[in-house]
Amino acid sequence: MPKVSSEKKKSSSPRKTPKAPIKNPKIKKQKPIGVVTHFYGNISVAIVKFKTTVKVGTAVKFNGATTDFEETIKSMQFNHEPVSSAKKGQQIGIKVKKRVREGDSVYAAE
Repeated sequence: MPKVSSEKKKSSSPRKTPKAPIKNPKIKKQKPIGVVTHFYGNISVAIVKFKTTVKVGTAVKFNGATTDFEETIKSMQFNHEPVSSAKKGQQIGIKVKKRVREGDSVYAAE
């Protein structure tokens, strides 16, 4: 009867430890300042609910599944009256050049 060795074989290759992903501190993910709640295609107006105060002349970026463009706000309306700024939580009509869709995020352009 052959003898069974109680020693385990050691592998010749060193064990590789997983490396942690490299983090770049310069890259920050922006938070949206608003979201598109409706779009009127015949007059090219987006209704945006803002999460912060926004003024006319602010550069914004619209981003969604099929939307990705930047634009400067030239006119805003609230209850069919022109306004110069939108308060937090307010839904404002903004004239846009391209089509946007409900649910698209609005960011402050850099």
